This record gives sequence, C-alpha cells and structure tokens, in this order.
Amino acid sequence: MGISVSNISKSYKDLKALQNISFEVKPNELFGLIGPDGAGKTTLFRILTTLLIANEGEATVAGLDVLKDFKEIRKYVGYMPGRFSLYQDLTVEENLNFFATIFGTSIEENYELIKDIYVQIEPFKDRRAGKLSGGMKQKLALSCALIHKPKVLFLDEPTTGVDPVSRKEFWEMLKRLQQKGITILVSTPYMDEAALCDRIALIQDGEILQIDTPENIVKQYPKTIYDVSANNMYQLINSLKAYQHKHSVYPFGEFVHYTDTRSDFNPKELKTYLEAQNLSNISIERTQATIEDSFMELAK
Repeated sequence: MGISVSNISKSYKDLKALQNISFEVKPNELFGLIGPDGAGKTTLFRILTTLLIANEGEATVAGLDVLKDFKEIRKYVGYMPGRFSLYQDLTVEENLNFFATIFGTSIEENYELIKDIYVQIEPFKDRRAGKLSGGMKQKLALSCALIHKPKVLFLDEPTTGVDPVSRKEFWEMLKRLQQKGITILVSTPYMDEAALCDRIALIQDGEILQIDTPENIVKQYPKTIYDVSANNMYQLINSLKAYQHKHSVYPFGEFVHYTDTRSDFNPKELKTYLEAQNLSNISIERTQATIEDSFMELAK
C-alpha cells in the first residue's frame, strides 16, 4: 500500500509552506523527498501522518484518507521525526517496550522485523536513550517506529547530524526493510542520498520542482558541466561569476562546477581569461552532472 498526494497546500499566516503538492509513492517503493531546510518536507510529513491538517488538497496513506481515517492510519504507519523524540530518561529496552505496548504488541512478536537493527544497540539496552550516540539514537528511533510492523514508514531527515559510517549503515537497513514489503518515504537535505532512492521529488519553497528516478533527473540536465580549479578558490569563484558568458558557478568540493551560456564553449578561452585574472594552476575538465547540479538548476 502506497501514498497518494493531490494538490496539498498549507500556509502559516502569510507563509506558504506547501503549494499544490502532488505525487504518488508506489507500494514497496523507497521514495525520497529531497530539499534544503525550510522547503516544506516536515510540514508534508506531519500532514501525511495525521498530525497536521492541510488547507487544501487530499491525501491517502495505505489506502486510507488522512482526514476521514486518521485514527486507522496511525495503526499502519511508522514515523521517525527529524528531531530525536524518544524518552531520554528511559533505557533503550524501556523505550522499545513502551512503544510496543502502545500498539498492543511486544518486542518478541515483531523481533524479526527489527532484528538487524536492534542487535546493534542490544548491548546498550540498559543505557538511557539520552546517553546514546547520534547513530545509536537513530537506530533506536527506527526500531521504535517499526515495532508495530507498519505498512508505510515515514523518515524525516533521519541521518542529519550522523557520522558517515552510520549514514551508510542506515541506508543499508532501509534497503533491507524495503525487501520486507514496507513502503518508505524518506526526506533528506543530502543530495548524495538521493541516488539511493527508487524515485525522488525535488522540493524547494513548498513546491515540487521535478519527480523522476535519480538517473533520469541527472540525464535531463541541460548543460555541459566543467570542473574548474586554480590556486585560489575564492578568487576563482569571483572571477567565474564575473565572466560575461557564465551560466552558473557553484563550489563543489575542491572544484567549481561551471556552465557556459554558449553551445560552442571553448575551455581555452576561459583559461586565458582566468590567467588574465592572475590565477595559476588552472584546470578545466568536463564532468558529469549530479543530483545537486540538477537541483540548483531547477531552483533557479
């Protein structure tokens, strides 16, 4: 059972948090909502998990209407909010038992579903949740969201503030959960995580920019991108921004991603220009577009 969102809008006084949002998540799909802080991701999650009411539009989760069937929906969804919201004074085991009891189940009954995750935190089962590391808190929160065997799982920026190793482990866990028949909607500001989803929706200022597979979004990037580097990154960025034929200039690790307005762009011409700006060790190499490049282009 998937998710259907049709023309959802939500405002807070004069602030338009969501504007005519529409998309579908197929059953057993890992769908990513990709965008920066303030894009509207959390507001949408709260509407879909029946914690907020939209001003306009309709939505169903697991075939149930988020307004008419809000009590029923809560039995079938697992929700992991962006902020750690478990009881910090309770131990790992006490938190898990508490959430299992709320849903009328037990750790033993659904242990197979959380086993891969829980075995990593079981050695710390007597430790208070507030004393866990970021990665361990994340695993505990996911275990609590899964303990009642949900059909749909909502994860709101689950890897924010977590170390790279824990991030990698977390996404491996999501892939295993997907294989168990759970539909997953995950939001993230990290563009590199977008490539791990089956499909993604790029969102900015409460509006959907594009929905497709990560591969197709990258393929549709309209320009040729060049990795540009020089001896002085700050001066390089300013010089490229001042270049009369520049289309876009974005720092990207040790390089600057540059696109030109002309279809017959000649890198040698740009190199000559940069040398005239007293830059040295200049390198200009063609490179592949990324999800981040696509997002920045669409957001313009």
